[in-house]
Amino acid sequence: MSKTTSATVRTNRERTETTRLALLDAARALFVGKGYADTSTPEIAVAAGITRGALYHHFEDKRDLFRQVLQRESQAVAADIEAAAPEQLSPRKALLEGSKAYLNAMTAPGRTRLLLIDGPAVLGMEEIMALDDTTSAASLRQGLERAGVGRDEASLDALTPLLSAAFDRAALAIDAGADAEETRTAMLWLLERALGPARQP
Repeated sequence: MSKTTSATVRTNRERTETTRLALLDAARALFVGKGYADTSTPEIAVAAGITRGALYHHFEDKRDLFRQVLQRESQAVAADIEAAAPEQLSPRKALLEGSKAYLNAMTAPGRTRLLLIDGPAVLGMEEIMALDDTTSAASLRQGLERAGVGRDEASLDALTPLLSAAFDRAALAIDAGADAEETRTAMLWLLERALGPARQP
């Protein structure tokens, strides 16, 4: 492949990705501001500065675009959790720091509405739970397992979705105006109870 052809391919790829990101950004802003039902694909195209035909070149329909907006949000939350829990931390400390990071990440404007309210309503709980199982819930399960939870009375398979639901409920409470510090403290208290006494080195 010639240098000119390589540069053309790279430029086309970059242009395609730029258009896709513009659509995701515009769609996110409208979904948060107006809600899924009241947002139209022509509005999204106009906000992104592209044609409606270009929108359908990148996404099957509005539902597919919404799904990919949620995927990007979920991946951003998971990235924040991972950044807060580096490998050098003890398993217990990593789990607690990752938990704080989840609650902090969910305070991004519109994120709770997208992932926890509109997401299940539009895509259904099964699809949302499957998405969660590859991002935040996966991080939680991994953290619990490394910290030794599930080796005794409680099954890790049963405990993970229950604690995940509690974290989501805490995020919803904070978004609705509950005292953020009190809610975080209560959630971490609950997690500490699940972890049990810290083991002495």
